[in-house]
Amino acid sequence: MNITTIGRGNIGGGLAARWRKAGHEVQELGKDGGDASSADAVLVAVPSGALGEALGKVTGLEGKVAIDVTNAFAGRNEEFPSFAHEVKSHTKGPVAKAFNLNFERLYDQIDSQPERPGQLYAADDEAREVTEQLIRDAGLDPVNAGGLDNARALEDFIGPFATFGPGFYRFWKT
Repeated sequence: MNITTIGRGNIGGGLAARWRKAGHEVQELGKDGGDASSADAVLVAVPSGALGEALGKVTGLEGKVAIDVTNAFAGRNEEFPSFAHEVKSHTKGPVAKAFNLNFERLYDQIDSQPERPGQLYAADDEAREVTEQLIRDAGLDPVNAGGLDNARALEDFIGPFATFGPGFYRFWKT
């Protein structure tokens, strides 16, 4: 799969490295933006206060499956119910909220865990298959948290989740 990350920091760069290791072609775009036309999927990993500006500097987003990792550390545009919905307003395609509840400084420890850590995500139906594949290819197990309307719940969960501190999580279905 051809993936474009918008953001080359700890999360965007860390996931890009894991996806390359899994055999994907990954293009990383930074502050200057660029063209995502060749992407099958786009990861949006920029600070919340820069979301609109960053997406405005990228061409070729229309209709792409986008995965949003944004948390509200640098503000929020309250015109949208979630950051994932703000991303959708730019891409006009299917969107998922994922990778916002895993600590990027632990990416290098994923493969040494006794069981695959979990990855909560919420997504439009059309984004589920790609999102689940990229979660698995990053070394995590996808945990479906419902439709995109649940994206804000995942964003808001970062407060109590961060209190727990850096670590991995798993969920079991009974």
